[in-house]
Amino acid sequence: MTADKKNLNIQYTQAQHKAKPDWLKVRLPTGERYQAIKTIVDKNNLHTVCESAACPNRGECWNLGTATFMILGNICTRSCGFCNVQTGRPNELDLGEPIRVAQAVEKMNLKYVVITSVNRDELKDGGASIWAETIREIKKANKSIKVEILIPDFAGNWDSLYTVLEAGPNVVNHNIETVPRLYKHVRPQATFERSLELLALAKRKGFTTKSGVMLGLGETEKEVISVMEKWHEVQCDIITIGQYMQPTKNHLEVTTYVDPEVFNKLAAIGIQMGFKKVFSGPLVRSSYHAHEQSAVMLQ
Repeated sequence: MTADKKNLNIQYTQAQHKAKPDWLKVRLPTGERYQAIKTIVDKNNLHTVCESAACPNRGECWNLGTATFMILGNICTRSCGFCNVQTGRPNELDLGEPIRVAQAVEKMNLKYVVITSVNRDELKDGGASIWAETIREIKKANKSIKVEILIPDFAGNWDSLYTVLEAGPNVVNHNIETVPRLYKHVRPQATFERSLELLALAKRKGFTTKSGVMLGLGETEKEVISVMEKWHEVQCDIITIGQYMQPTKNHLEVTTYVDPEVFNKLAAIGIQMGFKKVFSGPLVRSSYHAHEQSAVMLQ
């Protein structure tokens, strides 16, 4: 379904600010619950995308008792211009990691957990075996827990994708990240078409699917809506739209700080298109309040 753009009249390119606006300023992570989660993660020698990617919401999420675990180490084989995760030659696979993740999830008494990973393009299966084992260990420890996976594209190796899916996750998330025109600049080792195909394949297998995009990298309003239309074509259930924030001076610069009203209007377009759930806002991230994002699909 094509959105009625005339009624929404988004002034996307006019929402520009030289300095970070107030709506993007968050408090430094503190609190008793935050420290407790950090202790569990550190003692189990685990990684979280919350820390590795310098997520602005980690204080809020950890104080709510949630975290997004990052498996397969913390060194990525890719060099996406927006990502704060270290790029380089990864360490050897940690075969004990799946059990430790499951133990940490149990200690945190989670009912909903999000797992993500770095890209491991040097591995024949892209790390799919560790992915599958992590899901199985979590489910073994607690059959009622819901597992959302935020997966890489496995370099188009769909046998690896199916290995992960066979382990039985509840939600399959794979982020588009940006519009097709900017892929070589933002995601040089990925392709828009491959990511879209992954979402389509997961949906055909009957999974709840989810994807996200960042604004503020030089995209236009028309391009963003076109991405949403492509998501709708592959029957993606849940979409997230957030503001890109430059993690360090060595990463891609923010071209635009998008006004919150624009995010509200994009959410209206998404609902009009027919997505099951649309989360759109400056601080929205794909795993932010993930249990709330997916609740409508998992009842």
